Amino acid sequence: MFSIPNLVTWLRIVLIPLFVGIFYFEKSWVSLPNQNLVATVIFTLAAVTDWFDGWLARKLNQTSAFGAFLDPVADKLMVAAALIVLLQLQRVDAVVVLIIIGREIAVSALREWMAHMGEAKSVAVSLVGKIKTTSQMIAIPLLLYDDLIGKFDPHMIGTWLIYVAAALTLISMAYYLKMALPQFNKRL
Repeated sequence: MFSIPNLVTWLRIVLIPLFVGIFYFEKSWVSLPNQNLVATVIFTLAAVTDWFDGWLARKLNQTSAFGAFLDPVADKLMVAAALIVLLQLQRVDAVVVLIIIGREIAVSALREWMAHMGEAKSVAVSLVGKIKTTSQMIAIPLLLYDDLIGKFDPHMIGTWLIYVAAALTLISMAYYLKMALPQFNKRL
């Protein structure tokens, strides 16, 4: 439970209130551009730890059932918190937030049900799911940063990428439902 990879995952969870809280600091303490920058750095650090904890677990041979459970929970909490912050800041559309968060809840429930049926491998992470996650993890920091970097507009690129992520979210959810359909048919 307290292996190094799991501690890195716990760090990601602990960073969530800090990441969200930065936007509630008094503007006289931290200006909005600095809030954007600090939130972007915290989110990016948390996103990197997502890759790092898995790598560490394999490298140190410290994989565990608890780590396999905790890692996706940390990911979903981090992404949901970021999307809700972005929604509040009016940098992302509510429909996109509902699609992405709704899919995460639905697919998590589907995976839990399939695992209970002994069919967890049939809803393992797909390539589309990985591309969706990558698109999302690039889009969110760009939308958090929001300010122009020279002529580069992070908000515009982030908006396009979050729409790509939302589309891939629907496609991957359809894929997982298709993979689970035989189990649904058996149980009805």
